[in-house]
Amino acid sequence: QVQLVESGGGLVQPGGSLRLSCASSGSIFNLYAMGWYRQNPGKQRELVAEITPGHNTNYAHSVKGRFTISRDNAKNTVYLQMNSLKPEDTAVYYCNAKGISGTYYGQGTQVTVSS
Repeated sequence: QVQLVESGGGLVQPGGSLRLSCASSGSIFNLYAMGWYRQNPGKQRELVAEITPGHNTNYAHSVKGRFTISRDNAKNTVYLQMNSLKPEDTAVYYCNAKGISGTYYGQGTQVTVSS
């Protein structure tokens, strides 16, 4: 079982920045592909960014060049640096872990981009 706890969400003005963090329990964090998804009410959850155990990354087209995903295996933590935020980035952001034992999500953290 993997537990994921997100932090770092909040209210930010358009053009601003936020950094989300996701702390993971368990001793095999380095074997999991980690990702960030987001969801708005009535809409499907969508992939924002993902990073493999080998640090290969993949981004949604809408965030490419603005968001950066990274991981610190020593701290069992994955990050999402979000720059040049837009109102359409407003959503609940969920941390995700995929590994041999299954797929897991955290409880989510709200990001609101508004003036």
